[in-house]
Amino acid sequence: MTSAQQVVLVVEDEPLLRMAAVDMIEAAGFIVVEASDATQAVEILEKRLDIRIVFTDIDMPRGMDGMKLAALVRDRWPPIHIIITSGHVTPPAANLPADSVFFSKPYREGEVVAAIRRMAA
Repeated sequence: MTSAQQVVLVVEDEPLLRMAAVDMIEAAGFIVVEASDATQAVEILEKRLDIRIVFTDIDMPRGMDGMKLAALVRDRWPPIHIIITSGHVTPPAANLPADSVFFSKPYREGEVVAAIRRMAA
């Protein structure tokens, strides 16, 4: 499967940051689906079977943050890779779900794209 066929779900409540993440991932050759919060992300994951990677912010409204979303994804959709970002907190590595990567904001786009490409390989 080439990167052009790989689907990444971007979960970010801040519209400008979500747009920037979508642009970065699409420019790297991936298909992107957007969610503005974790609740919407779960609804999308329940309907789509083609999502390979979830790229989520930690701080989000409506009750479920990115860490809870990541734990839920790991539990319900084990094959999906997870990238977690935050500009406010750095979670201890022990708190990260298996097969996930954390990037502190502002992240380096090259590092994030390299991680996505590794996960998609």
